[in-house]
Amino acid sequence: MSHHLSGPHLRSPKGDARLDLTDVFVFPAAESGRTVLIMNVNPFAPSQGEAFHPDAVYRLNVDTDGDDVADLAYNFVFSPPSDGRQTVSVHHAAGAGARDHAPGGEVVLSDVETSFTAEPAVAASGGLRFFAGLRSDPFFADLDGIGNDFQWTGNDFGSDKNVFGIVLEVPDEELGDGPVGVWARVSLRENGRLVSVDRGAHPSLTAYFNAEDAKDGYNEGEPADDWDTYARPWSAVLAHTGGYSAEQAEEALRTVLPDVLRYDRTRPAAYPNGRTLTDDVTSARLAMVSGGRITTDHIGPHTDLLPHFPYLGRPHPAT
Repeated sequence: MSHHLSGPHLRSPKGDARLDLTDVFVFPAAESGRTVLIMNVNPFAPSQGEAFHPDAVYRLNVDTDGDDVADLAYNFVFSPPSDGRQTVSVHHAAGAGARDHAPGGEVVLSDVETSFTAEPAVAASGGLRFFAGLRSDPFFADLDGIGNDFQWTGNDFGSDKNVFGIVLEVPDEELGDGPVGVWARVSLRENGRLVSVDRGAHPSLTAYFNAEDAKDGYNEGEPADDWDTYARPWSAVLAHTGGYSAEQAEEALRTVLPDVLRYDRTRPAAYPNGRTLTDDVTSARLAMVSGGRITTDHIGPHTDLLPHFPYLGRPHPAT
């Protein structure tokens, strides 16, 4: 189910939905020469968490030289909520500072209001455009059908769901000239330490590939270590679910390991070259794990998306 409920036993990391990374998107902005980076968290928002976690660091990582190590990092740190309000500061780190999970570098935006109503509060500074708050979840999938031995129901899990969205739009030149790799991370301050509790880029990996006792370790890990750590056990999964040979499994896994979403701006944005809000990633992952036997869940993208910043649709009414 994309990256929703990425802790053990299909639960949120630490049992806290505010720490639960749901999706990562990278695509060209409506205005030419700019790129959009989105990380969504908190499935079922706001019923399982009415604000961002004030002891967490939410983070978008960007690799600009293809070594699966962050060269740029955008960190988002939220204040404790009070009387239905919350603010956020945006930190921009580069070079060695981008590899530290703690927020560092330049504070490019401070004390920005978080939006918990239908109208988005948008902030801008130095070419950046930024939003954080409650929005409609763009993820679409027939999860009931997947859980019922692929007997499709026509029910879209995400049709009435909300998430907390963090949306950043940056000038292309800030990301360098070549292709980039993007992934998100959520870390939590615990007993004086900052601990990574969730991370990812590609949709629907940990749910299909990781054993329950491997999920916490995966969420703590670094993309640069992914191939050596996960290629063998994930190849075994593909052999079991899709009848893959060792060579076929390696070829397939090279598209998702390391868990970094590649984006080449000289090519059209469509998963796995970046990911737009309408890409059918559920069908792509079903085809991968089934060896091509299952190619669609017959659910289409949502129609409430915005053609302009912050792109995510207005939140659904609380139920």
